[in-house]
Amino acid sequence: MSKVSYYTAEGLKKLREELNYLKDVERPKASQAIGEARDKGDLSENAEYDAAKEAQGLLEMKISKMEETLANARLIDESQLDNSKVLVLSTVKLKNMNNGMEMKYTLVAESEADLKTAKISVSSPIGKGLLGKKVGETAEITVPNGTLKFEILEISR
Repeated sequence: MSKVSYYTAEGLKKLREELNYLKDVERPKASQAIGEARDKGDLSENAEYDAAKEAQGLLEMKISKMEETLANARLIDESQLDNSKVLVLSTVKLKNMNNGMEMKYTLVAESEADLKTAKISVSSPIGKGLLGKKVGETAEITVPNGTLKFEILEISR
């Protein structure tokens, strides 16, 4: 049973582009490498051929996994999301109760998470702990090195 993943339009487009690249560029390269290795002679002692076949197998496995992900992907309709509580695609302004630091994160699907751009996964410990919270509430989140307390200051899209 595959799990449904939710994506923004941008995230879904990137996933499709990567899948098309693997199919249209990488797959022909893998076939060409196998053909070149096969032309070099005896296949029973040809390490280059074995490596090319293994690389092709890994590529096909990656393509298959991405196709499955794409088949179970759902586009999030941002206009239907509730702004009164933290949901996927919410931008949340938080205050760390331990040190007083304020930060802003956007909760996104796991595949779109990127800490450099302040996008955290809804399936991360912090993401899970923030889901469903409202402005003014405090979220106590257990992370590997202890418990963090965050006050929700603002929720936006």
